[in-house]
Order: sequence, then structure tokens, then C-alpha cells
Amino acid sequence: MFFSCWLALGALIPATLSINPGVKIELTRKGLEYGRQLGMVSIQRKLKTIKIPDFSGSQSVAPIGKVQYSLSNMQIDNVQLPQSALDLVPGSGVRLSISNAFISLHGNWRVKYLKIIKDSGTFDLKVSGLSITTTIATKTDETGRPVVSTVNCSATVNSATIKFHHGASWLYNLFKKFVSKALRQAMEKKMCPLVANAVNDMNPYLKTLNVVAKVDQYAEIEYSMVSSPTIANSSVDLSLKGEFYNIGKHQEPPFSPTAFSMPPEVNNMLYIGLSAFTTNSAAFVYNKAGALSLYITDDMLPKSSPIRLNTRTFGVVIPQIAKLFPGLMMKLLVKTVKTPVITFEPSNVTVQATASVTAYAIQSNGTLTPLFVLNLDASVSAQVFVSGMRLAGAVTLNNMELTLGTSYVGEFQVKALHSIFQMVLKVVVIPKLNAQLAKGYPLPTLGKMKLVNTQLQVLKDYMLIGTDVQFKD
Repeated sequence: MFFSCWLALGALIPATLSINPGVKIELTRKGLEYGRQLGMVSIQRKLKTIKIPDFSGSQSVAPIGKVQYSLSNMQIDNVQLPQSALDLVPGSGVRLSISNAFISLHGNWRVKYLKIIKDSGTFDLKVSGLSITTTIATKTDETGRPVVSTVNCSATVNSATIKFHHGASWLYNLFKKFVSKALRQAMEKKMCPLVANAVNDMNPYLKTLNVVAKVDQYAEIEYSMVSSPTIANSSVDLSLKGEFYNIGKHQEPPFSPTAFSMPPEVNNMLYIGLSAFTTNSAAFVYNKAGALSLYITDDMLPKSSPIRLNTRTFGVVIPQIAKLFPGLMMKLLVKTVKTPVITFEPSNVTVQATASVTAYAIQSNGTLTPLFVLNLDASVSAQVFVSGMRLAGAVTLNNMELTLGTSYVGEFQVKALHSIFQMVLKVVVIPKLNAQLAKGYPLPTLGKMKLVNTQLQVLKDYMLIGTDVQFKD
């Protein structure tokens, strides 16, 4: 499982589209080395499960003539894989090579010669100098997920030394070289099918790739491939769509991802680049879904606040409200009027939002009577961080501007309301937004993957996550 999960990061399949990615992933040499170490544990376990069928033969041995022999109940005792390598083959795939491997096993032997004489005992076999080389190739299944298989596999056994126990030593010493050769050939035939089975065992785990990951009731994010993986000498580079969509409705936003380049980093196993396009596609989706709106009532303000959402408070700066609607509670509706714009600059994430604020008086029968509509332009700074397998954030207010859109209570000075609405944004709107941002959205993942030693940098037009990875069996 370890090996399959890790190699799958480099086994993704090119999509039919060829567009700039919203997300890039780079698997480094350090990551490949981690995958090799885990892979050897998995393959070693697999080698220990080799089942060598009983087999028999005959050999003419001077001076006694034809000797019939059989070997049975063969069991693996020990497997050692002291040398292995996982290499990138630019333009081809991943090559796995194992060399100087050692396997020992034991079993039972039986012989018959001169037609009537029989002998039997046990034996130990030591297979050394075992080498396996195979290339792992990929294709796509009907769901668009990768399927892996082995090609160009070769296996050789340098030597197979057999030691018989019990019986007549003079007898089996005459034919043991023939038996050793037969066992060596049998082991060689077993190696490539076994490796093929181990690679095929990856495929159930490849199906855990979150090609489409649900975020919440409004949105999902797509991590399908937009081009073939780029396999270089030192890394595997993957290009993912990285785009938010309304659940069940994949409508493209009125903007496209722009190209960005990952810096040459090598300290971590894995690097994930998340472009401003990805976060802006999220803003487009939530705005289109009507999720970027909020009704604010007086009970949402701190009890200690001297400012209340009622006609008495607002009547201080807009006397007409107190005269026309004395003693009534009020409600505010804040909603975006266009998609917010998110920009990434070095060490800085900024969100520009344009919204409307509609103030209502709540009549005794619950009817809402509009009082005025304000235009609100706000700028917030965002902090982003990795939480588990999700990218989360929090925002703080930079500045805001209010202008009058429509008044139903006559002319008034909007400037006088600035402090009220600044407080409303800081104590109600921003905390509500941060509560949602803290939930985060899922990063591309596979199986029981865990990020460790994670660092995040905000660069020009994208964020870079450098991380090591652990897989749980």
C-alpha cells in the first residue's frame, strides 16, 4: 500500500484538455527516495508470499542410471533486499530495479532409483544475486483515474545453492547441481509475475484520488489532470485543474488560469503550487451560489456594544429614521454585488470586495421596510495556512468605503455611518467569514496521506506549499 500510494502521485493520466493548470505538484528526489524505502517494505512482504509449486524430474546420473526426484512443501524462510533504486525515465515512466537480493527457503525431497530404491529428506535453498528490473506504465480507466501495470520486466538469479539433509549424501551430491539449476529457473519465472501482481495491487488505492472533492453544500473542487505529467531527471511535475465549481454544475468562470512557474526547491518531498485562479474560482462559485450574503440582526452584536441595530441608534445620525419609524428594531443585509477579487503578492494575500448594505426597519408584524442602500467597497488581508489535508485561512479588515446608493428616508451624510458599519464588519461579518474559512478546502490527496513539516509561502500569483508526506497502512 505504501508504495502504491506514493507512486500514484506520478501515475496520473493526461486529460483531453490542454490549459494552464490552477494547481501544480512537484515530487522531488527526496520524495522518490521515501517512496522507494516504503516500497521495499511492501515488496519484501510480497516476496515472502511466493508459492513455489511442487515439481519433479528425472536425471541420468552415472553410475546408477536414471534418478527420479521430486521437491515439495517449499516455504520461504527469509528475504533480503539490500539494494534497490527508483529512477525516473524522462518521457516514459518510473523504473524500479532491485539487485543482489537474497531468498532462502526449505522443503522436502524424495528420490527413486534403480526402480526400487527410495530415499528422502529435507533441503535448504539459498538464492543469491537476484535482480529485478521493471518499468511501471500507466493508462486511464473508464472513470478517468489512472491504472498502472508493469512492462519490460526482467529477472535473473545469479546462483541457487541447495543443501540436502538426511538420506544418502553420496546420492544427492551426484544430482544436486541439476536440481539447483531447475530451482533457479523456477524462481526466475516467479519474479516478474509477482512484481506485476504487486503493481496491480496499487490500482484499488489509485481510485482514492480525489479527482472531484466536495468542499461544502455549495462547492466542489476538481483536481483532474490538464496535461501529461512532466518527468524530468530530478522530479515528477503534475498539472491539475484546481478549479472550484458549484456542486453538480460545472460552469466556467469569466477568467482563465495564467501560467506560473514553480521555484527549484528540493528540501521537501512534495511541493504544491496553488494559483490565484483557484481561489478566485472559489469566489466566483460562492458569489454565484448566493453564499456571500448575510442578514445581520441586533442579537448578533455584543451585548456590551453601545451601538444597537434599532431606529433609535440610527436616528441619532439620520433623524428621519427615528421620526418615521420610532422604536423599531432593524436588520441589515450585506451581500456582494460582484465576484470578489483575490490577489497574491509576496507574503501578502488581498481580497477586494464590492457589496451592498440594505438597512430595514422591522415592523411589528415582521414586515421589512427598506430605509436605505449603501455601496460598500472593502479590502481585507488574508492569512492562509495548512490544516491537516486542507487549506484554511482568516481575514482582517484593511479599509472600507461607503457611498449612498438609494435612500428611502431622504438625504443624509453617509460619512456619519462609517464607524457603525466598520464595527459591524469587524464584530459580525469578518468572524462569520473566518468561521467558514477555518473549515478550509481539501488539497489533492491519495489514500491515508498525511502532510508533515509543512511550510507555506505566498508568492506572486500563487502560493507554494512545501511538505513531507507520510502514508498510513
